[in-house]
Amino acid sequence: MAASSTAKPEPLIQYRERTAQFFTEDKLELSTGHTPLDMVYIPPGSFLMGSPEDERGRYKDEGSQHPVTIAQPFFMAKHPITQSQWRGVAAMPQVERELNPEPSQVDGDNRPVEQISWLDAVEFCRRLEKATGRPYRLPSEAEWEYACRAGTTTPFHFGDSITTDLANYRGTDFEHEGKTYSGAYGDGPHGEYREETTDVGSFKVANAFGLYDMHGNVWEWCQDWWHESYERAPADGSAWLDHEDDAEEKRVLRGGSWINIPAVCRSAFRFRYAPDDFGYDVGFRVVCGGART
Repeated sequence: MAASSTAKPEPLIQYRERTAQFFTEDKLELSTGHTPLDMVYIPPGSFLMGSPEDERGRYKDEGSQHPVTIAQPFFMAKHPITQSQWRGVAAMPQVERELNPEPSQVDGDNRPVEQISWLDAVEFCRRLEKATGRPYRLPSEAEWEYACRAGTTTPFHFGDSITTDLANYRGTDFEHEGKTYSGAYGDGPHGEYREETTDVGSFKVANAFGLYDMHGNVWEWCQDWWHESYERAPADGSAWLDHEDDAEEKRVLRGGSWINIPAVCRSAFRFRYAPDDFGYDVGFRVVCGGART
């Protein structure tokens, strides 16, 4: 009689081949070998924003799930903004505030820039817009999730699970205040904990829109003020800028980072910081409103 198998099933990881449309920002001078600022075309469409109530690791601020229609196409940076890209824009004329050209804790021209506040990221966008004449900005929270999911409804754009061969996050368990947090998600495996950022695009599997590093590596700022739920959230993909006087003075972060467990790196997970806060796992990526003509 054949022995029965007790091995765990392989995690569901989805691979798709797609052709991405993009343009390279030619007004940003970078040395040879540095990652260019490639802006990927994101088509219009509709999706369900947030997570279903039965999704593993879900927090109540991810609900309720609601339909959002992105009516206008836009471009989004292929990768988080790198340190070399940051230095290039930090050298441009100031618009409202000074920028530290070397803010990051971990050095590397093609590592994502980190220790960036929301105010710093907005200044970056304004300088780049002034230099290029193109409408650069931070994504709305809805645009970010729509771009991350790229047509998927699973916890990650890879599928129902994730591995540290596909993204940079904490793939090992850790304990905090007597509670153990898992470095695995669902039926997925544990993995490694690199303890720092990695070069953008190091993991060669993009999502269906052609975007890299949407899960892990660094948190990414969005335009929106933080709200505790999606009640009365815009349904058109615009940034949620209504802000009650007594509400938390926080802006939205998405995507998780190298220091976070996989559940925190899900497409629907939301976090927040004050606009002038920063951290060694906080970066951003830019969007450019409207298709380039």
